[in-house]
Amino acid sequence: MRTLLVAHGTRNPHGVSMIGDLAAAMADRLGERVPVAFVDVLGPRPDEVLAGLGCEPVVLVPAFLSSGYHVRVDVPEHVVTSRHPDVTVTDALGPSPELARAMVDRLLESGWRPGDHVVLAAAGTSDRNAQGEVRAAAAMLSAIVGHRVSIAFAAGTGSDYPLVADAVRKARMRGARRVAVASYLLAEGLFQQRLRDAGADVVGEPLGLHPAVIRLACLRRRYAGLADRDRASA
Repeated sequence: MRTLLVAHGTRNPHGVSMIGDLAAAMADRLGERVPVAFVDVLGPRPDEVLAGLGCEPVVLVPAFLSSGYHVRVDVPEHVVTSRHPDVTVTDALGPSPELARAMVDRLLESGWRPGDHVVLAAAGTSDRNAQGEVRAAAAMLSAIVGHRVSIAFAAGTGSDYPLVADAVRKARMRGARRVAVASYLLAEGLFQQRLRDAGADVVGEPLGLHPAVIRLACLRRRYAGLADRDRASA
């Protein structure tokens, strides 16, 4: 059984490198090669990589923090286009309590103090299911920081959620002395820069190669492999 890590894609070389490093960390833990594909911005595409993996079963792990359009629509379309006969697509990495704790770690590293108002900043999505998953992530983060966090998006989507800069201003208008932005992003890129430009006192770094991210990606792969083995022996 093979593993394929699929990410969004970015023009930022640090973001591309981070996904490659995540695949390398997974390969080290799983004891197998883990190629990478991207659904947007750059290649190779998932269908291209899958087409080159022969007929051996493949577990495709989406390196996304919620199951929005790319996970629910783009990835399955690539699987069909590839004509690969045996592909299992795992759940996205988030939401997860482990990722909520990872966000707090990133905030602490950046200077967050208990009592700072926290804005959870996600990339942005118009997908209702993905929005629900962002709300779940915010609830998990709220339980750790001790107050209800705000939700904001780095990109406008026509949803009810504000852009990050607007959420920071709103928090200050409501009396917050200090505002911290928790980055619910996986890698460095345009969206992370928008978080830094939003006027907050503290901005957490992307989740990146936090141990929780590596652990979750490997767990997605292992659970899918066990499920396939159970079905085959049933």
